[in-house]
Amino acid sequence: MKTQSLPTLVPGPLAAQEAGVAPATIRKWVQLGRLKAAGKAGRAALFRLEDVFAAERAATRRAR
Repeated sequence: MKTQSLPTLVPGPLAAQEAGVAPATIRKWVQLGRLKAAGKAGRAALFRLEDVFAAERAATRRAR
């Protein structure tokens, strides 16, 4: 039986760094409903990197 690993959750600033965008961009995507936090650590929103990358790809497509 294969065990499924839990998705890695990262805070907004690290998610922004991984996606190559500014932290304000992550906040804007959340505000616009294009990205949803997958959890919280205290007051900090945590994101799945695959969700962040999907939002980044969608933003790139919209910009073209």
